[in-house]
Amino acid sequence: MTTVSNWDATSFFERLTAINILARNKKFRFCKVSGLQGFEDALAAMQTTTAFVCVSDTAEGYTELNNSPRTRRVKTVFFAMRHQLGNMAARLDCFDTMRELFRQYMSVLILEQTKLQERSLYLDPRIRFSEIPEYFASGCACASFQIAVDIYTDLRFNQSEWLSEAAQPELPAAEASEAPAEEPVQPGASSRLTGGAASA
Repeated sequence: MTTVSNWDATSFFERLTAINILARNKKFRFCKVSGLQGFEDALAAMQTTTAFVCVSDTAEGYTELNNSPRTRRVKTVFFAMRHQLGNMAARLDCFDTMRELFRQYMSVLILEQTKLQERSLYLDPRIRFSEIPEYFASGCACASFQIAVDIYTDLRFNQSEWLSEAAQPELPAAEASEAPAEEPVQPGASSRLTGGAASA
């Protein structure tokens, strides 16, 4: 069966961060993390970095069993910008910058979408940008967005992948054989036996 490789979101956003003028002017630094906890760890570890673009190397997903079976992989991208603690005006400016950076990234992603379709990879056109509450990281404006990629999956049964003739292997003879079932008690039999025992 033909295997279609997944989309390398990490390399894609690393390249965009390196060549985007806004990202360079605002000193965004790219890093790879593992989920939300990894993003939080990166913020704590890189105190001298003022702006981040982080792509999670883990992906959620599922497979749909229908007439057009597909597997979905969801990649998460995090943004972060440090600002003066308690300065709400600076915090809002950070979110404005991150939303604009998101827009510019999407202007490239919409072109990438056509290339992916040629490889039978399909992006979900709805990509939601979400601000992360302030309590997540004090003095740091954080946001994220997720990109879902669908891969149409060949689920045709392939006999060479199985030991038995069916998808569900047969049980060994010892396990398959069972003791004969007990003969069901006919209605009224219990009362006749009880009556017989009492009369005896």
